[in-house]
Order: sequence, then C-alpha cells, then structure tokens
Amino acid sequence: MPSFTGASKSLLVMAALVVVLAGVKTASALVVPFILSVFIAIICNPLIDTLGRYRIPKGVAVSIVILLVVAVLLSIGGLVGQSVNDFSQNLPQYKEQLKKEFVWAVNTLAQYNIFLNKEQLISMFDPGKMIDVATNMLTGLGGVMANLFLIIITVVFMLFEGPSISRKIHLALDDPDMKMAQIDRFLESINSYLAIKTLVSLATGFLATMLLWALDVDYFILWGVVAFMFNYIPNIGSIIAAVPPVLLALITQNPLTAAFVGMGYLVINAVMGNVVEPKFMGRGLGLSTLVVFLSLIFWGWLLGTVGMLLSVPLTMVVKIALEESEEGRWLATLLGADVDDAKQSDQG
Repeated sequence: MPSFTGASKSLLVMAALVVVLAGVKTASALVVPFILSVFIAIICNPLIDTLGRYRIPKGVAVSIVILLVVAVLLSIGGLVGQSVNDFSQNLPQYKEQLKKEFVWAVNTLAQYNIFLNKEQLISMFDPGKMIDVATNMLTGLGGVMANLFLIIITVVFMLFEGPSISRKIHLALDDPDMKMAQIDRFLESINSYLAIKTLVSLATGFLATMLLWALDVDYFILWGVVAFMFNYIPNIGSIIAAVPPVLLALITQNPLTAAFVGMGYLVINAVMGNVVEPKFMGRGLGLSTLVVFLSLIFWGWLLGTVGMLLSVPLTMVVKIALEESEEGRWLATLLGADVDDAKQSDQG
C-alpha cells in the first residue's frame, strides 16, 4: 500500500472538496430548499421547547408553530410580493430620476471647479443598479419560496426528529455513551447563534419599518423585510439594505429626508450590531469583515440568493465546527474577527 505524504493528503482533500462543491452546485435546486428547511427548523426549535415546558404535547406544539410560521410567511409574502410588483413597475422611472439627481450633483461639483465625466461615471456607477441588488435578491428568494409546501413538510419532520438528532450523531461517531461533549456544544452553539441572530434581525427589520413609516417613505414594509434578511450579513448587509430606501427618499421627497433615513439606519444597526447582539451572543462568534465579504461571494456563487442571505450563518456553522476540532482550531482563529476577543471568549 503506498503511503501518502502530507502534501499528497492535502491535494487529495482539496480534490475531494472540489468534487463535493461541484456536486452541491449542480444539485442546488434540491440543496437550497433543504438548507432553508434546516434554518427554519433550528429557529423554530426553541418555540417547541418553550411550549413543551407548559406540558403541551409535541404534535400539538409542532402544529401550532408550523401554522404560525405559515401564517407569517404568507402574510408577509403577500405584502412584499405586491410591493415588489409595484416597485418593479415604477423602477424605470426611479432610475431615470436617479440619473437626473446624479447629473445635478456632477454639475454642482463643476461649479466648484471639480470636473467629472458624467457619461463615464454613470456607466461605471449606475445608481439604479444599487436598487437592483436588493430587488433581485428578493425575486430570487421568492423563486425558492415557490417550494413552500416541500419546505414546510421537511421542517415538520425535522422538528419531530429534533430531540433524537444529538443521540444519532453520537452513535454515528461511535460514541454510544455520549461522552464527546464537543458534539453537544457544537449543536447548542448553532442553535444559540441562529436564535439570537434571528431575534436581533426581527428587531432591526421592525425598527427600520417604523422609521420609514414615520418618514413616509414608499414601500416601507418591503424595505423592513429587506433589513431583516440582510441583517444576517454583518457590515455589508446593513449598507446594502439602507441604499434603496435612502435613494428612494432622495428622488421621491428631498435630500433632508434621505439624510434622516441614512442616519436612522446607521443608529439602528450601530445599536443592534454593537450593543444588543454582543450582549446576548458574545464576541467569540465574530467573523472578520474580509471573511464576511468572501463568504458572501462564495455562498452566493454556490447556492444563489439563499446562499448570499445565509452566507454568514453557514460560515458560522463551519467556524463553530472548526472550533470544536483540535485540527481545525487554527483555521477558526483565522476566520475570527479579533484574536484578543477570541481569547476573552475562551476565558469566559
């Protein structure tokens, strides 16, 4: 039997990884609904446990949670779908107005002897494309949610199987006595991260909706949903979510309202991202800004719109798994935001 050197093993692992990723990308139509189902099931699991503490039977608890999820998805989907349709119809007009505002800004700069090429700037930095990013992601997510029935059925089975998943993983890893505590820590960390992140994202979306409603910005519910979803992407997501309502306020109202919208988003994301979230989640789960950006590109390429929205949670799953492995802890440290924060988290 030939022996493999370290370099040969690395090449073999990389080749296997390429084959797996190619298979996932090819089967993304099946993989994406499954990943979304896992995501929803993990978020719903704490609700099931809460109902269980009140001695509500498991079947009844699952039925209540599923009905609640379906009702919320259908109601929000109806409102957002109508808003997306209306907004798409008005999009050409909005883009034209944005170009006029852009030209006005260039002409104003020219009065102060700052000369810019309008045609070249518009071709390179078309402000209308900034709005397209958010709307295209919503449209892509709507395509995935067309498989809502399949996703809900999968979530139901996952919720019923939830309590036995930990036991099955222990058995699969040849640990029938369940002595490998890192497995339970891994599962608990994922549940905790996704539950807290979802609650923070819901609060962010709600506050953004109230802000836009108070300032009378069109499609405020739509932009609130966008703020909720993009909050799963730290730093970059909040910027992308703020751009469409700011530009819309600029062209439909006035620069002062647009400035208020921008400052409101800045305050909301600063409080939620730097005060509320670290308080409940801790700093040990942080990712560097570079890793956030690269994960957005990678998961978006691999899984499309859902991959982009869930890029950070998916990367966090990988990071948490690496932290529980002696061989992979060095890579988890590289993915982290700050070495000192990681040390403080370990000491805590």
